[in-house]
Amino acid sequence: MKTVLLVTALFLLVILSSCNPQQPGNPKIPVLIDTDANNELDDQHALAYLFFNGNTFEVSGVTVNTTFNGGTIDEQYKEAKRVMQLCNVFESIPLLKGANGSFSEIRAFLGQEQFDGSEAVNFIISQAHKERKDKLVLLPVGKLTNIALALEKDPSIASKIRVVWLGSNYPESGEYNQDNDTDALNYILSLDLPFEIVTVRGEQNTGTAHVKVSREEMTGMMPGLGPKVEPVEGRHGGTFTCIGDYSVNLFEHCDYYGNPPSRSLYDMAAVAVVKNPGFAQSRIIPAPVLVNGIWVEQPENKRTITIWENFNRDAIIDDFHSSMKNYVLAEKEK
Repeated sequence: MKTVLLVTALFLLVILSSCNPQQPGNPKIPVLIDTDANNELDDQHALAYLFFNGNTFEVSGVTVNTTFNGGTIDEQYKEAKRVMQLCNVFESIPLLKGANGSFSEIRAFLGQEQFDGSEAVNFIISQAHKERKDKLVLLPVGKLTNIALALEKDPSIASKIRVVWLGSNYPESGEYNQDNDTDALNYILSLDLPFEIVTVRGEQNTGTAHVKVSREEMTGMMPGLGPKVEPVEGRHGGTFTCIGDYSVNLFEHCDYYGNPPSRSLYDMAAVAVVKNPGFAQSRIIPAPVLVNGIWVEQPENKRTITIWENFNRDAIIDDFHSSMKNYVLAEKEK
């Protein structure tokens, strides 16, 4: 009888562990997030979600890049800094400027002491080489330029990192992050390293576009959430003393799509699947290649990648809201 009870208890422990992979006492996940923070409004929520899950994540740093929207690297930096200040982590977690240009434009200059994006690229390399039990998760939620440049400059980091990228409508063509630097994407696809695509798939319910919220939902959910800080000027003017109030302001200054009108929190969903893989489904495929903007399958390719799809919208939004209400500030990885 005791044996039966013991086996049953062990079985239940295994089940509970699989449902909550980051239990207290488990090693925290080391993450470096790379963002075009001023592009729209999902980056800000991805950053807050990451910073407020200190029981799960240690954050090595934040690097920024520019994409088609959101201005220069200085504007991207300014918005990331604003969010970090509102989350009360700016003094404790590094923030560095990355590339304005594309992988192909910058690649030839990597031998120089300074080049477009050198601050972020060198930081990514240095963080990848730190001794740790698990691989450093690089979480690019914009174009892949900074990551590709770091890999080109120091190929040895490939064995030390796991790249989880928010981008692409795979297997369909197009998508904003992808189109900002297709050469960087194809370069990473050609390398031997763990690479995971967190799909977007606009206007479908199988990608992160499905993780959408209405203005009414966010204005009801977010006011007052997060630590209270000194006033920070917002992107659209005004001052804010917590990230929750700034979130409401962002949702008051954006366009909405669909019926009912809503906005997708794509980047935030990418953080969610790193935290809990149960929030979506994943599958492993032979790495394809992008040719003239079209995905070409390579079924004989021994190099594989992971595709994330079919996101549990309600579970992700509930966990995001819970994290905002019951935040534990992430610390810089030691």
